[in-house]
Amino acid sequence: MRLREWAFAGMLCAAGMAWAGRPLAVDDADPVDPGVFEFEAGVGYVRDADCHHWDFPVGLTYGLVPSVEAGIGFGGQFEERLERIDEEGRTKDVNESGAGDLVLGAKWQFLGESPCCPRQALVGAVKFPTADEDKGLGSGKTDYDLTWVASKSLSDKFAAHANAGYSWIGQPDGEDVDDVLHYGLALDYQLTELLQCVGEVFAERELGKGADTVVLYSIGLRWCPCAALTLDVAGGSRLRGDAEDFATTAGLTWTFGPAGTQTP
Repeated sequence: MRLREWAFAGMLCAAGMAWAGRPLAVDDADPVDPGVFEFEAGVGYVRDADCHHWDFPVGLTYGLVPSVEAGIGFGGQFEERLERIDEEGRTKDVNESGAGDLVLGAKWQFLGESPCCPRQALVGAVKFPTADEDKGLGSGKTDYDLTWVASKSLSDKFAAHANAGYSWIGQPDGEDVDDVLHYGLALDYQLTELLQCVGEVFAERELGKGADTVVLYSIGLRWCPCAALTLDVAGGSRLRGDAEDFATTAGLTWTFGPAGTQTP
C-alpha cells in the first residue's frame, strides 16, 4: 500500500476530526467556542494511476470549555482500482465501497496570540479501524496522532497556519509500515467580505529506512453566504514523492448553538 493509505494526516479526502478547517489538511489553532457545535460534511476524490477513490466524510465538533473542543469524524468511501492477479502482470477491475474509519479527537489552545507569538494548540486524535480491511479500504489497526498547530494574523485579511505532527501507525498483518511525521504551512486571504482564498503545502514521511518524503499542495476557496454557513472547494496534487496524481474536495461547515450566528 502507498504512504497516503497509512498516513494519519492524509490528503484532502482523509476522514478526520473536524477535517482541519475545511478544505485544507493543515489545521488552525482556533477551537470551537464553548457550547457551540460545528458540523462538517463533504465529498472528496483522489485519482491515481490505477485507482479512483471517493470519500464522503462527516464530522461534528463541540466546544467543551474555553480553548478546548472535542469531535468525531466518520463517513463512507467508494473505490475503483486495478489489482494484479498473477505473476504475468494480468489485472482485474475491482470496485469496493463501505464505511470509513472512525476518528475521535480534541484540540486545546494553550497559548493566545501576541504581537510576537502566534496562537498555539495541541490536537490529539485516535483512528479506530471501522473501515473494511478485507476490501482494502482500511488498515484494520488503530492509529494515534499528536499535532502542534500555530496560527498568526499577519494583517486584517491575511493569516498563516503551521502544523507539525507525529502519527503512531498500527501494524497491519503481513505489512511493514512505520510511524509517520507530517508537517505543513497554509495561508488564507480575505478577497471580499464573503470570499476567502486558501492554499497549503504539506508533507508526510514514513520514518523507516529509505523512505521518501511526499510533498503535496492544494488551493481553494471558502464562501460564507450567511453567518453560520461556509461552503468550500479545493484541489491539489503532488510536488514530489509517491503520491496521488490529483485530489479535490468540496463541502460545508455549519455552526449552531448558543453562538451559532458566528462565522465558522
